[in-house]
Amino acid sequence: MGMIFFCSPIVSIFTDRIGCRTTAASGAAIAFIGLLSSSFTKSLEVRYFTYGILFGCGSSFAFQPSLVILGHYFKRRLGLANGIVAGGSCLISVPLPFFLKMVGKAIGLAHTFQVLSALMLIQIFLSLTYRPILPPSCDSQHDGQDKLGSRSMRQQCWSQTRKYFNLRVFRRKTYRIWAFGIATAVLGYLVPYMNLVKYVEKRFQETKKDWILLVCLGAMSGLGRLVSGRIGDCIPGLKKIYLQVASFVLLGLLCMMIPQCQGFEGVIVICLFLGLCDGFFTTIMAPIAFELVGPMQASQAIGYLMGLMAVPMTAGTPIAGYLNDYFGNYDAAFYFAGVPPIIGGLVLSVVPLVHQRMLKKQRLDSGKDKMLVSEAVVNGELLPGCPASEAHM
Repeated sequence: MGMIFFCSPIVSIFTDRIGCRTTAASGAAIAFIGLLSSSFTKSLEVRYFTYGILFGCGSSFAFQPSLVILGHYFKRRLGLANGIVAGGSCLISVPLPFFLKMVGKAIGLAHTFQVLSALMLIQIFLSLTYRPILPPSCDSQHDGQDKLGSRSMRQQCWSQTRKYFNLRVFRRKTYRIWAFGIATAVLGYLVPYMNLVKYVEKRFQETKKDWILLVCLGAMSGLGRLVSGRIGDCIPGLKKIYLQVASFVLLGLLCMMIPQCQGFEGVIVICLFLGLCDGFFTTIMAPIAFELVGPMQASQAIGYLMGLMAVPMTAGTPIAGYLNDYFGNYDAAFYFAGVPPIIGGLVLSVVPLVHQRMLKKQRLDSGKDKMLVSEAVVNGELLPGCPASEAHM
């Protein structure tokens, strides 16, 4: 999971430069190689590379373009389209644990990796459908090349670096606050998903029905993604962020309520709402990025955001494991997991207010001076994921 998010800033660069189609297909091919090679080794250390790094990195390259390409086809219904796409993954994630358990017992771990690699092989061909539909503008590219020819080598290198690593999104105050809030919130995001089954086995000695927790999480997450996408389309502008605020605050409170459950049924109820919060947070992320920075920079905005999420999201579960080892139970781990989402949600609630203040200031400035200079787009005039090589296909 850490590699999927950690590679996202690099993926956004490839998406802008070589397109969604090529990036996703290449990522699926790398993930296919990672899964297939994992089946031929029994060393855990080698699987750290083949499964953890190779498969994780390939999955990142295959995943992010699926968010960006939707912006080429949808605008008014982007939230609903994103919700349907994101909810589709839950159709697989719900039965997948049972499928893996059944297949693993029947044919063993090595052959199970090979079965999973076949799914990634199919993903390569599915990625070829990511066809950009907006035509590029080539005039600015020729102008840019003429300008580079008159510069020194050092200036050209610096210009090319800025071209690929576009940090312009961080100039927007609202984006900085939003990215910081989400990065804070996800510190405890994976803790319940990683520890709920073990917690139920240890607390309630329930080992036969623990699979119900996974089904509840996956099913409600799918429902949440569909519902939040439709609701997000009905909410204008950056007010969509309040959906994330509500989901994070509720997720934090639910994590803190897990140790208070006196029975297995109570944990099931909490899992239902946890899945719902997960669906709301996941689906609305891409539409908010488009609202904050516009479609021209949405790809890198999503990439940088997911890159910032990588470290806290990965660090949360080891911290929870340490707390469990130190205190001898999972109570402290779930209390710890509940704090960051609440703090992150409160930070996110500031974004629409800051945005409104900035709009008022812009209106005042435009009233005083109507000669506004438009900024040049560092990424070019193409929509993210639409290079010149793909636009004519």
